[in-house]
Order: sequence, then structure tokens, then C-alpha cells
Amino acid sequence: MKKFEEKTISEEKIFEGRVISLFYQQVELPNGKTSTREIVKHPGAVAIIPVTDEGKIVLVDQYRKPMERVLLEIPAGKLEKGEEPLRTAIRELEEETGYEAAEWNHIQSFYTSPGFADEYIHIYLATGLRKKENSASLDEDEFVEVRELSLEECLSELQKGAIHDAKTCFAIQYLQLKK
Repeated sequence: MKKFEEKTISEEKIFEGRVISLFYQQVELPNGKTSTREIVKHPGAVAIIPVTDEGKIVLVDQYRKPMERVLLEIPAGKLEKGEEPLRTAIRELEEETGYEAAEWNHIQSFYTSPGFADEYIHIYLATGLRKKENSASLDEDEFVEVRELSLEECLSELQKGAIHDAKTCFAIQYLQLKK
């Protein structure tokens, strides 16, 4: 709605990294006053809800430096420049888990942290999984351990507070509703 729109008065790039860029903006608020915004620009991402024929959800344990801990998550990764989200999902599933999927269904796309970032993530359901003999390898700075849990085990982990990743919470609740 236009009545809530903030007009950018000025913008300064503060940082440009391999994954994100950080901008400082001065904006005019709907009431005519000014304020500042710190905005993270992100190329976008995908996340995969891989479900085996036995109904197990394929997840990864991965160390996340910002939290200084290992998180249990669905496989995910950032979009490469010019890469379609489904192509990224296919690549990331293979790289992180060694699986390929016969069927892919786009479930939802959403902003992960719209208060300060423009990251838009595409969630896919991957079924008809099969382990690849010669799967692609992880990125050189990526280390994961693959785990397969039933929906009930995931719900238990969620209820115990052992899952802290929003996309994984979404995936588990999606599968619960789909039952």
C-alpha cells in the first residue's frame, strides 16, 4: 500500500561480500519525517524438503558460525547468478545429501527476515529420492552430516526446542499439515 511506502533519499553501499551486500539508506517516512535503514541484499536461496519413499525426512547437521553451534536443518543453498531456483535446489540436494529426486514440487517462497534483508527463499518438496553413486561434493568450506528422521521424530525435536531454523520449522509443519 502506497500509504506505508518509504521513499529512498540516499543510499550508500557499506560492504560487499561473497554472499551479501550491506547498504545504509536515508528514507522519507509516510509522515514526511526521515529515518535510516540498514539493508542486507542477498541473491536469494532455496531449501529442499527431501522425503524418502519410507517417509523419512533428509536433514543435515551443519555448524552455523553466527550462532556458534550446529543446527539441524533441511538442505538449502544460495542462488548462483542467473541460476533458476529449481536448478539450485537440484544441485544443493545432491551436494549436501548425495540424493537426487524424481519429483520436484514448489511449495512456497517467502522473505526470511524482511525487517532488514531482501533474501527470498524458494521451498521445494523432493520425492522419489535415490542415492547417487557419484554425487557432487560439498563446497570446500561446507561440512554437514546427513540424518534421516521420521515426521514424528522431527516433531519431537521441534517440541523439545532442538530445531531453531525457521525454514526447517516451516518444512516440518508443512509435512504435518499435509498428512
